[in-house]
Amino acid sequence: QLQASGGGLVQAGGSLRLSCAASGRTFTSYAMGWFRQAPGKEREFVAAISRFGGTTHYADSVKGRFTISRDNAKNTVYLQMNSLNDEDTAVYYCAADRNLNEFLYSRAMDYWGKGTLVTVSS
Repeated sequence: QLQASGGGLVQAGGSLRLSCAASGRTFTSYAMGWFRQAPGKEREFVAAISRFGGTTHYADSVKGRFTISRDNAKNTVYLQMNSLNDEDTAVYYCAADRNLNEFLYSRAMDYWGKGTLVTVSS
């Protein structure tokens, strides 16, 4: 089970950190990542991180602004979001999959969490 938190209302240019806590004892068996879905748009990939954090991937739209990280001792993955703009407004979902590449080429994740809403006001 994945539980995302940390969403909220922020002004353009501001920052937020999302967290996603995973239950169970197999956290390190999974790559972790984030997707988002804006109103009226399809769900899109945001960022992903390998099982022990050695490899990360980002969507071009967030490179240099967002940082994904994980703390395997806490079964938690984070998404630090800086320099937010109104195009970042969306529901953010965390996901887990045994294959890191699935985040780049698929939406068929092994597990999905419930989303957390991020609203950026301009």
